[in-house]
Amino acid sequence: MMGITRAFMPLWHDRAGTAGAEMALVTPLLMIIMFGAFDLGNYFYSQHVVVKAVRDGARYAARQGFGHYSCPTGSATGSVVDAGGVTAATLIANVSDVTRTGKLHPVTTDAKDSPRLGYWTSTYDSPDTAVKLTVRCTPIANYSGIYKGATGGVPSVRVSADVKYLSLFNTIGFDATTLYMRAESEAAVMGL
Repeated sequence: MMGITRAFMPLWHDRAGTAGAEMALVTPLLMIIMFGAFDLGNYFYSQHVVVKAVRDGARYAARQGFGHYSCPTGSATGSVVDAGGVTAATLIANVSDVTRTGKLHPVTTDAKDSPRLGYWTSTYDSPDTAVKLTVRCTPIANYSGIYKGATGGVPSVRVSADVKYLSLFNTIGFDATTLYMRAESEAAVMGL
């Protein structure tokens, strides 16, 4: 028994190879942290793109004529209406196009007209996550300038979008289909 203990004593005190063993134990954790940082950075970038997109969509919608938005007297909400030969559905589709692609009438075959996020198409998800345009009406007190004489209230438009996040690592099994990026922006209608 004593001989066996003496035989293993040099191995017990030998430190050769410990760095390799420690590296083998730590490498999976370091890889998870590194790839997690990549995906987190991609999430923040994608969220920034969606926030900028709804801001652009709200700006576009706010520059449409006052005739496109109705504000009934005493109502806090309004609606998009037909005006100047443009239907309400066309205006909503235009706002959606500007929001998703940055262009008014994108040509889907041209790479320059692709969505801001490669997977953000008008039909990639359910209608609940589409770009939405709503009208809010502020009651008139004593406005002047471009709002002087407006009846019912001053319209402001709100563009919102819920975009499903597509992870960088979806192809290797990291399914993030329950993550959504939500953004909204509101602008007063200027009727330009």
